[in-house]
Amino acid sequence: MAVEDVPPVAGDVGSHLESTGGDRPPVEEYAALAQALETRLEGEVAFDEYAQLLYATDGSIYQARPAGVAHPTDVDDVRAAVETAAEFDVPILPRGAGSSLAGQAVGPGCLVLDFTTHMDDVLEVDPDGRRAVVQPGVVQDHLDARLEPHGLKFAPDPASSNRATIGGGIGNNSTGAHSVRYGITDAYVEECEVVLADGSLLHAREVVLDGPEWDEIVAKDDREARIYETVRGVVEDHEAEIEARYPDLKRSVSGYNLQKVIYETDDGERAINLSKLLVGAEGTLGIVVEATLSLVTVPEETALVVYSFSDLIDALAAVPRALAHAVSAVELMDDEVFRLARESEGYATYAEALPEEAAAALMLEFDSEIVEDFEDAIAKTTAEFVDDGDAFDAVEAYTDDAQGDLWKLRKAAIPLLMSMDGDPKPYPFIEDASVPPAELATYVRRFEEILRDHGTSAAYFAHAGAGTLHIRPILNLKEEDGVETMQAITEDVTDLVLEHDGAFSGEHGDGKARTAFTPKMYGEDLWAAFKETKTAFDPEWRLHPGNVVYRDGPNDVGPDTERGVGADMRENLRYGPAYRSIEPRSTLSFDDEGGFAHLVELCNGCGTCRQTDSDVMCPTYRASGEEIQTTRGRANLLRAAISGELPPEELYSERFQSEVLDLCVGCKGCSSDCPTGVDLAKLKAAVKHQYHQDQGASLRTKLFTNIDRLAALASAVAPVSNRVPDLPGVRPVMERTLGIARDRHLPSFERETFHDWWDERGGPAVPESDAEAAVVLFSDTFTTYSEPGPGKAAVRLLEAAGVHVRVPTDLAPSGRAAYSMGLLEEARNRAKRNVRALAPYADRGWSVVFVEPSDAVMFQDEYRDLLADGANVDSRALEAVSSAAFGVLEYVERAGLDRELEFDAPGESLTYHGHCNQKAQGTDHHAVGVLRRAGYAVDPLDSTCCGMAGSFGYEAEHYDLSVAIGNLLADQVEASPGDRVTATGTSCRSQLVQVLAGEGEDDDEMERPPHPVELVEQARLE
Repeated sequence: MAVEDVPPVAGDVGSHLESTGGDRPPVEEYAALAQALETRLEGEVAFDEYAQLLYATDGSIYQARPAGVAHPTDVDDVRAAVETAAEFDVPILPRGAGSSLAGQAVGPGCLVLDFTTHMDDVLEVDPDGRRAVVQPGVVQDHLDARLEPHGLKFAPDPASSNRATIGGGIGNNSTGAHSVRYGITDAYVEECEVVLADGSLLHAREVVLDGPEWDEIVAKDDREARIYETVRGVVEDHEAEIEARYPDLKRSVSGYNLQKVIYETDDGERAINLSKLLVGAEGTLGIVVEATLSLVTVPEETALVVYSFSDLIDALAAVPRALAHAVSAVELMDDEVFRLARESEGYATYAEALPEEAAAALMLEFDSEIVEDFEDAIAKTTAEFVDDGDAFDAVEAYTDDAQGDLWKLRKAAIPLLMSMDGDPKPYPFIEDASVPPAELATYVRRFEEILRDHGTSAAYFAHAGAGTLHIRPILNLKEEDGVETMQAITEDVTDLVLEHDGAFSGEHGDGKARTAFTPKMYGEDLWAAFKETKTAFDPEWRLHPGNVVYRDGPNDVGPDTERGVGADMRENLRYGPAYRSIEPRSTLSFDDEGGFAHLVELCNGCGTCRQTDSDVMCPTYRASGEEIQTTRGRANLLRAAISGELPPEELYSERFQSEVLDLCVGCKGCSSDCPTGVDLAKLKAAVKHQYHQDQGASLRTKLFTNIDRLAALASAVAPVSNRVPDLPGVRPVMERTLGIARDRHLPSFERETFHDWWDERGGPAVPESDAEAAVVLFSDTFTTYSEPGPGKAAVRLLEAAGVHVRVPTDLAPSGRAAYSMGLLEEARNRAKRNVRALAPYADRGWSVVFVEPSDAVMFQDEYRDLLADGANVDSRALEAVSSAAFGVLEYVERAGLDRELEFDAPGESLTYHGHCNQKAQGTDHHAVGVLRRAGYAVDPLDSTCCGMAGSFGYEAEHYDLSVAIGNLLADQVEASPGDRVTATGTSCRSQLVQVLAGEGEDDDEMERPPHPVELVEQARLE
């Protein structure tokens, strides 16, 4: 399809540019700044349009293009960046993972400093003193992993801890579910090294007022002295107002921490610690480049109990009584969360423990540091809440697995809500207002009235024990009425919060969502004090202007510019009334997702794709650390292309293809791991297809798409074909002409194919008439021509279990290679042929089993998209064949065949690497179950894609990245206690041979990891 064939959905795309960052593109304006930064910084600098768009959003409803981004390597780089930005009069925005929910991580025209690339180390751990020194870019889970051997952790625990950085947590004053036990970040930051807006350094720490250190500081005529004197004066001049205006809450992160910066020490002296003020300042006072943190011990054990209520208000009324017990967390969920969980394939299992009639539930956690007898503690709360209270059910959980399922249900709330169909979404803007827990019931009752008055509703969940409920009203911000309703709801809710002596934000800060309302909470005197404080630190208002505080006009405090003037929560919306998008035509069906554009727009920027320690997504980001290689980054650029932020033709440009799409390995991890289910592999396939339609496919693309033909030829002349690549000069020629990496280990081929073996043995050994079940074994290209061993093992195992097996020779390749390369017509044709050939078997109750997992998933998933409307395939036949498709060990376990066999496994333990496609489908665990029942000890790795990804690992331009991903897997394998590694995927086994080979070792001599079905067959007793 040519670009001009792409029809607009409504209006002219790009008409929303004024509200999302100005004219397209503001790149040349910053060319001199970019050049200066490249000269002065060791770290990378990017000011092109892609970089601007990648850093224009965070996890909030906002979007604003920055000037560009710098990745500082150290403090000197940060100072140089700040000084250079000052020369060019450009504001500065420090940023961590960009998971902020109130818009703190985006800023129009700012120089973004991304600390996650280089400044992400744990510099020091002092177990005895329970302290750690960290750089701002370190991810909290990585810090906690470093602390785990010492039995320590950083206490604040935001739900995003697997990608959120400590620097971001300091900026937002973050916390999480255990704030009733531990409080919030400002309690754990003891010292900070800070770069100020003029590039100077400040060491924020506890300083005794009027002591020798204080006198030394204020005696100097510099910015540090003025800051200390100003902050002291502001606090002392406003003591009464601070006492009256700041709410008495465990969680209040609105405005600046003037109430905490001066305090009495344990020795009875008055001290000032600017670290307490910098926490929660959202980068507006200084740039934290190093922090000294205090730590807490990790409880050895925990227990959970979940109480169900028939009414939300009853559940909220029980919160104060829950806090009278020794609890470490009190969390709430409502029936909307339960309903969405039960309707979700990924989360339904977690909701099974709760009764369907529950309108709300309170989850209480106890830990062994404050409770000695869990069962006794839970018996007491149950007697109070169920026997004598309004709860009608209690679910107790003492094991890690049982507690993990309940926590997953609680943490599923946001992804479930944000995956709602259609444009109306539950948006975060007043979602974490906090009130005293005793006020929650009356507060929520009135909140519900406000929502009804504005014609909408919301879900209720999160940190009831701290008086913080995440309440997200459902609005359509693509409509003017929706935006104005958001403003009106915020006005009403902030009034309500003040009536209950609460805070506008108890967790996610001010940002663009709430800064405009800060004067309302603190009054004119403290508002003026905030601005005075800001000006002392940052006279030019260059640090993240317009957040936490804003200027009332150009003549207000600060520089003689418009910088930092005004604050309106309706500005810089990602989806405003002017937002338009185009809906590209596609060979694939996007009906289930609400359309191509809707699937792209499901990305809410939460940054889960930046996690690196669990699940599958996003393997290329894990190896590179580059934002463009996250699912979020790709989705942002796709959205830019379909909404006019980029020219529409950019979608089919060579750069977009190579930098955005080609580095997606199609692992499908995002389809399951992304909280809202953004399936980038599917989006990539659709766009690549249109690109090939317009530009044509390369010779290499066609070669890999038709690898079955090449494999058949190579098998026919084997073993000669196996020696050809090693002839002098062949590999360099292959790399120059076809782009196949010269260093990649290439597959070898067998002269006797799997089909030859099948024919020679005489076909099925179990007659259909005597069989317990019947299957068609799909012989994929590599099983047929390269690795027949797993296919033979599958036949023997199935037949030993009494299964009638057939191996048709007239089936087409699954189409996986064609699909991955974006040649969807070819993939569709192969899918049609296979469905028509296999439908008669499926109609008779036969199953279709696969040795190669990517082919199984192709039948289970992609065939449904390829052969939907207009494919001239009977929908009933399609569903029958797709539903009958199973990986071989998935089939064995589902049918219970292994329970009918006897095994005597060798005394060896296994390290199991599951295939990424099967992990995305939730079927990779079946092989583990069968291996264990066969007698093996199995360590299943929580691993991402192996990095081979079909043709990806063979491509010269992707070889280094492929190996880098593979090395991550190799590290996990080497750390595993298993004696031997096993993997289901042909690509995975090939990659493992390559990355596990020692330095200088010939990987041809390495033992190829076996397929699990081979190991199960070897363990079977005849």
